[in-house]
Amino acid sequence: MPEALDPPLRKAIADRIRYYHHLGIYDFYRRPVEKSENILDAAPPSTLYEKAETLINMPKASSAAEVAKPVDRVSALRLIREDIGDCTRCRLHQQGRKQIVFGVGNPNAELMFIGEAPGADEDEKGEPFVGRAGQLLTNMIKAMGLSREDVYIANIIKCRPPGNRTPERDECETCSPFLMRQIEVVKPKAIVALGAVAAKTLLAVNAPMSELRGQWYDFRGTKLAVTYHPAFLLRDPRQKKETWKDLQMVMKDLGLPIPEKAEE
Repeated sequence: MPEALDPPLRKAIADRIRYYHHLGIYDFYRRPVEKSENILDAAPPSTLYEKAETLINMPKASSAAEVAKPVDRVSALRLIREDIGDCTRCRLHQQGRKQIVFGVGNPNAELMFIGEAPGADEDEKGEPFVGRAGQLLTNMIKAMGLSREDVYIANIIKCRPPGNRTPERDECETCSPFLMRQIEVVKPKAIVALGAVAAKTLLAVNAPMSELRGQWYDFRGTKLAVTYHPAFLLRDPRQKKETWKDLQMVMKDLGLPIPEKAEE
């Protein structure tokens, strides 16, 4: 019968697993421990994580595909939402947000749209892109020959910043690990980053939109394209033609037929 772990080591292992989950890693293998090795000997806190690593390890990249099994993506996304809970990890929970805005759409989607942050309408309903900008995004998706039910939609952060201000860097860093987990579960063939905040956060670059658009990026093995945020297009409709060019690039890569004219 396996020997019970002492509480400090059990906590260290739980913390380590939680850390890997935030990185989008869910599968582990157990390294055999020699009987002569007393893993439960008393140890200072600084060595507990080292002991935890002898019990759990990340899967090797070469063997991950071999051991991969079909995943219930709906359940996996539900678990991420449960992990977020009524989040108090950053200041936004104290600045007027009503609820978490998690994500919506097809958990098996080939295409994923990632925006900046929820607005007032999204905060009220608990769903991303449901206001005026959301209606425009819906039309953009329809112009691609798809529906909202075909794609997955999320944001960099899941709480509305006060006054719809731009999310702060630390807020993005605190919340984005949950988004990384969503991406890992959905496994889209392509991601479209909507706007500068989404693009710069995902790509870890600081460049203007004019330089970021019009090309593909490798994002953790997934293709990523950058285009304007629908809210920006409401302020400057002249950029809709440029956005349509970006979406055509995505459609071509996904094998979607390109109509002669986009829906307005």
